Amino acid sequence: MIDSALPVAGGRETAREVWRLSRGHRWRLAAVVALGILSTAAGLIGPVVIGLLVDRVQAGTADRGAVLTVTALLAVSAILGAAGTAATTVFATRVYHTILAGLREQLVARALTLPQYRVERAGTGDLISRSSDDVTAVADAAPAVIGVLTTTAFTIVVSLGGLAALEWPYAAAFAVVLPGYALALRWYLRTGPEVYRAERAVMSARAQQIVESQRGYATVLGFGLGERRHRAVLTASWAVAAQALRARTVQSMLNARLNLGELLSLAAVLVVGFVLIGHGASTVGGATTAMLLVLRLLGPVNQLMFVIDTLQSALASLSRMIGVTTIPFAEPAPEPPTAQAVRLREVTFGYGDGPRVLDDITLDIPASERLAVVGASGAGKSTLAAVIAGIHPPDTGTVARPERTAVITQEIHVFAGTLRDNLTLAAPGATDGQSRAALEAVGATDLLDALPDGLGTVVGTGGHPLTDAQAQQLALARLLLADPQLAILDEATAEADSAQSGLLDRAADAVLAGRTGLVIAHRLSQAAACDRIVVMEHGRITESGTHSELIAVGGVYARLWSAWQNGSG
Repeated sequence: MIDSALPVAGGRETAREVWRLSRGHRWRLAAVVALGILSTAAGLIGPVVIGLLVDRVQAGTADRGAVLTVTALLAVSAILGAAGTAATTVFATRVYHTILAGLREQLVARALTLPQYRVERAGTGDLISRSSDDVTAVADAAPAVIGVLTTTAFTIVVSLGGLAALEWPYAAAFAVVLPGYALALRWYLRTGPEVYRAERAVMSARAQQIVESQRGYATVLGFGLGERRHRAVLTASWAVAAQALRARTVQSMLNARLNLGELLSLAAVLVVGFVLIGHGASTVGGATTAMLLVLRLLGPVNQLMFVIDTLQSALASLSRMIGVTTIPFAEPAPEPPTAQAVRLREVTFGYGDGPRVLDDITLDIPASERLAVVGASGAGKSTLAAVIAGIHPPDTGTVARPERTAVITQEIHVFAGTLRDNLTLAAPGATDGQSRAALEAVGATDLLDALPDGLGTVVGTGGHPLTDAQAQQLALARLLLADPQLAILDEATAEADSAQSGLLDRAADAVLAGRTGLVIAHRLSQAAACDRIVVMEHGRITESGTHSELIAVGGVYARLWSAWQNGSG
């Protein structure tokens, strides 16, 4: 069985891609590291001068000048540390979001070029989750992660170095406790990623259920499936809640291990200080400095451990995003030149592990010919169009088609934006004159005249509403501007009522004029106007010929035509 899920990048692949994205920003990253070390080093001034003051107080040599000096040094340390930390965080945030913006652009660009069959097999909810939930998770991690990673890591390194230089036995005592933190981190790294991957996976499943319910709203209403769909969404939502609770449990267990590490750290330093002072190897001021440095270390260590928790969740999302951006482009194998615009040889196709929808299809469509495909519902007409268009690759056999191929289905979408933007989606260089000519060719002059701002009128969601027939005219005009070599109309005018059917049929004729066309005919009047007709039954082509030839044969098409005439009469 073929794994249909979109890939998730591994750790090395994720690191390699992030490193590649950082190209052009590495000098700024180096500046962030240098600034972070300097600002953290300024924070060492406080514990050292307080320890010295304690020793002078104990010796009875502390005076007002010493207290004022210590106070001034503490103020300078706080100002330098705060300013350096703020600058480090700001610079790091800018670099982070610049890199994230580049990754987000790659994700959207790659997602828009993925083969439709790949998205459908994985489930559109998965792709939506990766481009929304996962992007949000990575972006929201910035406030928590950047400040900690750019300051606490420096604090730990610099403070440990300072502690070792000033009072090395205390550093050794603290180092003895560090394996406890390492064990806690090792436990978490073995437990956390799996938990967060599972949480992201059920979020994708929930998104899929919601998307299907929304897209199939008419079907849900028509068949009374509201309660069933509600239960499906509710089940998926409870699965998300269960995985989220599991993730929070892991956080609580990590917190308990950190509290134990903090207890052991403070106890170790106090015991060592007691022993050293008792043997005259240290002073109370030295012990005070050591304790302040350890306390200064505990906060960053705990923050770093907790940010690893957030970081793991963000990395799980990052790996899913990069998994999409690194999907290789599958370039179709070049077909040898042929006199036919479209050529299929022994093509078979089925959805997943289901039965064959297309079975041993061999078909030629000469250049500039209009071919109509007719047949009962479920015969495989739309699947044939999708395979010819390249939306679905055949399971066996070969398909050759023109490089510039465009498809219009009965599911017409009007994008939120101006009429001009909608028309020029596939032809960005089209002028206003060309756009008006395309609308005139498909009989939409009245639409243009009725819009208050002409081509500049906002249509789609929140804009000027368009009827189903107007939306279909818009789609046909869009295709006309794209000027494909092969135009595939998959019941593109099926939603029109009887009053508009003639207008849309004429619009379709205008679009197909002078180019190769494949028409999945909803109305047999469309088929009759084509150069040739093929009839499909159970995934096979059973009849082929002109309208007159098929009527004369008296087969399936002749019966369909007779029924069509009686019904339309």
